[in-house]
Parts: sequence; structure tokens; C-alpha cells
Amino acid sequence: MSLTNDRAVDSEMPTAPAPRLRRIGGWRGIALMAAVFVVLLSVVRTITGAEALTSAGTVGAALAAAVPIGMAGLGGLWSERSGVVNIGLEGMMILGTFGAGWIGWQYGPWAGIATAVLFGAVGGLVHAIATVTFGVDQIVSGVAINILGLGVTRFLASILLEGTPGGGRTQSPPIQPVGSLSLPGFSSLESLENKHWLLVSDLAGIVRGITTDLSYVTIIALLLVLLTFLVLWRTAFGLRLRSCGEDPYTAESLGVNVYFYKYVAVVVSGALAGFGGAFLSIVAANIYREGQTAGRGYIGLAAMIFGNWRPGGLMAGAALFGYTDALQLRSADAVHALLLIIAVALLAGALSQAYRRRIGSAVVLGAIGAGLLFWFLRTDTLPGQVTFVAPYVTTLLVLAVASQRLRMPKADGQIYRRGQGR
Repeated sequence: MSLTNDRAVDSEMPTAPAPRLRRIGGWRGIALMAAVFVVLLSVVRTITGAEALTSAGTVGAALAAAVPIGMAGLGGLWSERSGVVNIGLEGMMILGTFGAGWIGWQYGPWAGIATAVLFGAVGGLVHAIATVTFGVDQIVSGVAINILGLGVTRFLASILLEGTPGGGRTQSPPIQPVGSLSLPGFSSLESLENKHWLLVSDLAGIVRGITTDLSYVTIIALLLVLLTFLVLWRTAFGLRLRSCGEDPYTAESLGVNVYFYKYVAVVVSGALAGFGGAFLSIVAANIYREGQTAGRGYIGLAAMIFGNWRPGGLMAGAALFGYTDALQLRSADAVHALLLIIAVALLAGALSQAYRRRIGSAVVLGAIGAGLLFWFLRTDTLPGQVTFVAPYVTTLLVLAVASQRLRMPKADGQIYRRGQGR
């Protein structure tokens, strides 16, 4: 056979596909991102001298700030995995804060937590009745729950808390602390943290922050995240519930009681939001105050979306907001250093988008990253107003980047009617 014929035969043979980079997802992906973030924090801390970036105090405060957001997001995950959008998480959290404050100061913190969970579950039940049984638009119902939660708690506070010792129309009397624990042996890491060594001291501060003075409620919250993963992704019950959020009519044809699973999911969603509200009243403040949630229910929804409707990613999103919130409360210099971290992350995201040939996204991310880098280099401090909004701006930027890879449940937000399948 001639050389020309050989080339013709070779050209007709199928060619092997070009190798693709293996995408790392799930818990391994979260662990990898966390490791990269810690290294970046350590380098920026060494360059800027902002020791609060990885101090044990900041990490502990970040964990406390992340818990109510994570619980709201976890509630949203339960509801939306069943196909019901729950914008009413903020109102359910408000009900939880009031229930914890009203009962907690009289009968102790644990009774307050139980009441908060019950009040949140009642809010979830109202949302389920409206959306699952009567087919009310889920966004409208959620907004109504938020308004109802604020109005009901204000009315009840004027009746039940007016004239109480140290309480009134807008707050409850002080609540006894719920207690905390420290894992033995980790407090000795303080000396290593104070040496300010690259990465070593940062790891010591982070480990000490998550192992000392842990509230019992924080430990329960972390266990609830693990329990949610096991129930929804490792049991037949969870499979049926998630099938309701993907294709309820197919699930119905297989014998799944879709109404039942939607009701359970939305009620559990409200209970988790109420638990997050109890954390605010009992752990974060030792008192109920009107307006205590400060939009954390909505931020919890953002964390859930950032986490792609999965528990691990959700907690990563909650931790990110909690971390930036803790920074703005503890150190303005650290927030200034945060500009450099965000700029580097955005520029790295721009390079990633350019590699995937998404030129528009790459240009936008690169321009924002370059602008933040220029701002960091030209200033030594940030205005107080910028410091205050830093957590919210950071959350929006991260959500904008994360939105490139999201996949919500297919039937999320759709009205289901038994027997009316396609």
C-alpha cells in the first residue's frame, strides 16, 4: 500500500478524544478549596500583618456567625429538594427567636430551643398548607410568611413581654447561657499561634478557634448538617423526597406519596430555621430582640444556592459569610487585607473562565479583580461603611462566580397536583 493510501486510511480512523481535566467535586472538592483558601489567607496575613485573618478569636466568631445562616440554608435545602421554594425562612427564624426568648428566660435555654423549633415548624406548616395543598404561588406565600412572622412576634411581645424584668415590647429578659466545651489539649496551640509563622501559626489559630469554647448548640448544628446528608442521600426516605423535587409525577407513578414528602420537608425546613433563630437569641445574644435575624434567612438561601443545593457546599457558603462578618466586627485592617484575597480569587476565576473560553465572564471577573487590587494598593484603610457591607458584597461576588455551575432541582417551584401528570 502506498504512503498516500496509508494516510487516507489513517484519516478515516476515529481519533481518540482530547483528554479532559478531571473535575473534583463533593467533599473532596470542598476540602481542596478550603486548603487553598487557608494557604491564601496565610500568605496575605504574612504580607499585610493583619493577624486577625487567622486568629482563633476570628475563627470562633466566624463559626458562631455561620451557624444561624447555615441552619436557615439547611432548612431551604430540605424544602427545595422536595420541590418547594421557601422564601419564608426569614419569618420562620423570627418566630424562632421570639419562641426562644419568651420561653427561654422562664424555663431555661433548652426549653427555649425546643419552643423555637416548634414555632419555626408551625411557620413551615403554614407555608406547606398554602403551597402544597392550595397551590398558592410559593414566592408569594414565602413573602407572606416573612410579614406574618414579623407582625405576630411584635404583637405577642407587646402582650407577653411587656412589664417583664428587663424585658419589654422589643426584647425579652436575659436568658441563661446554654454552656460550652473545649476539646482537651488544643488550648496549648496558643503559643504556636503567637509565633506568627507562615501557615503553621495560621493552622494553629484555626484549629484552636474551632475546638475551644464551642457552644453545645453549635455542636448540635454541625450534627444536623451530617444528619441531613445521611438522611437525604443515604436512605430510601431521602431518595423519595428528592425525587419529588426532580419529577413528582414520575415519583407518583412509582407509588410515592408526594404530598406527604413535601409536607415533611417544608415542616422540617421551618424547624431548622427556628433552630437558627434560637441560636441568635440564646447563644449569640442571651436575649431576644426585635429585628435580631437581620436578613440571615435570605443569606441562608444564598448560601444554599452557592452550595448547589448540597449540605457540604451550603456550609462552605455559610462559613464564608460568617468569616467576613466576623472580620468586619473584629478588625478593619483585616477587612482591608480581605480586598487582596478577593482580588486574587477573582483574577484566578478570570483565568479559569478564559481557559474554558468564556471570554465575557473572564473579562468581567478580571476587571473587578484588577479594580479591587488597585484599591488595595492605593489605600491603607477602608471607610466604615465599606467595612460594614463587606460581608454582603463578598457574598454577592461569590454567588456571581458560583452561578456558572449550579443545577437546581428540576421541579423546584412547580405546583404539583396529584393525578395531573404529563
